Amino acid sequence: MRHRRISELMTREVVSVPGDAPFKEIVRMLRAHRITAAPVVDRENRVIGVVSEGDLLRKTTDRNAAPADIPAVPGVEAWERAKAEGTRAEELMSAPAVCARPDWSVVEAARLMEVQGVKRLPVVDDEDRLLGIVSRRDLLAVFLRGDDDIRREITEDVLSGTLGMNPESLSVTVHDGRVQIGGRAQYRNMPAIERMCATVDGVVSVSSQWLTDSPD
Repeated sequence: MRHRRISELMTREVVSVPGDAPFKEIVRMLRAHRITAAPVVDRENRVIGVVSEGDLLRKTTDRNAAPADIPAVPGVEAWERAKAEGTRAEELMSAPAVCARPDWSVVEAARLMEVQGVKRLPVVDDEDRLLGIVSRRDLLAVFLRGDDDIRREITEDVLSGTLGMNPESLSVTVHDGRVQIGGRAQYRNMPAIERMCATVDGVVSVSSQWLTDSPD
């Protein structure tokens, strides 16, 4: 069984900005490419941060730009204020960047996105050089796998290859990513079968109807 790697799903043609890119150039770039964020890179293409529309909008909280008779926005910390006063990508960006590696699985990338609360991850090599970018939409692409492909992986890789079972002893059907598995199996094997089927890329759910042998 093989999970799809980030290198197979990521976008390789990445729109990035240099650290010294000025504010208005970043705004124009995001607008021109219809994106909401971009990696910030140094002269050797190493990712040093990510600049987003949210980072740029901190300009609206710049108390120095506000009229004197309007009170400052409460709760704006010093670091936020410094970002609001920044004029270049390296001053405006969020850093350090939350990045992924090309050999990560979909599961690893999805967990990192959830924990860090981000929608995309720059993909970098061992020296932090930018290779691509992967988004939530890219990760969801695994659910576009065909039912026949999913069934083939379950029978050949999971049941036969990993668990050493005769796949013909079980019935496996897949419809819209929903797996139905049944037949006769040892009681102790059932949880493992269901758990491993659920980890196959593209599987939405797993249900079972077992004809149980007596527990041994």
